[in-house]
Amino acid sequence: MKLYTGDLSPYSAKVRIQIYAMGISDDITFDLPIATFYQGKFKDISPIGRIPVLETDEGIIPESEVIAEYLDELYPEKSLMQGKTLKEKADIRVISRIADTYLMNNIFMALSQLDPSKRNEAVIDLLMGQVERGMAALEKHINADGFATGTTLSRADASLAPALFMCENTVPRFGRTSPIEGTTKVKDYWRRIQTNEHCKRALDEMLRGLQARMDGSEQKLAKAAIAKAT
Repeated sequence: MKLYTGDLSPYSAKVRIQIYAMGISDDITFDLPIATFYQGKFKDISPIGRIPVLETDEGIIPESEVIAEYLDELYPEKSLMQGKTLKEKADIRVISRIADTYLMNNIFMALSQLDPSKRNEAVIDLLMGQVERGMAALEKHINADGFATGTTLSRADASLAPALFMCENTVPRFGRTSPIEGTTKVKDYWRRIQTNEHCKRALDEMLRGLQARMDGSEQKLAKAAIAKAT
């Protein structure tokens, strides 16, 4: 199988964390056709046009949560849901939903407002308000110690760790304080989860991607790939 993924993509990172934790890295190669992606032609591979996408012998599977469920069912003996009760599974899905919908989705919608000279503060207020709302809910639902839910790494952690990376590294670029700072349990969790080997691996990849974005090397790589393809 092949996972179309990018270092900085939090939705890709959540799938990579799951792959690392399940110990199935040898079964899945990582790739990103740079020229195709940056020319806006990724829809030729997946109609949605976004990463991650899992390529299997039976066809492609888009959307991180769908990919996560597919991998759990494909490797039931290694699933991060293995041995969980119905309530525990529900708790995991709640955390994942908060991470995807209230944190990452609103941050992504705000990316068009990064330029201060073109920023609409009303838009930022609206979207960051939703992020704060999600963070407040997360503070209620998350464990006070250990992992996000339960006593072992789960898909909740795979979703949440990349989302908190975005909160810490992207939200301040809108002139706002990281929403993590106003929490207690989430702040402690964020400190802990960065030491987990599987999450740390993906978060280091995200940091590498962020550095490439900020120093311009990502754009240079994309331009070179496009020039070579044309």
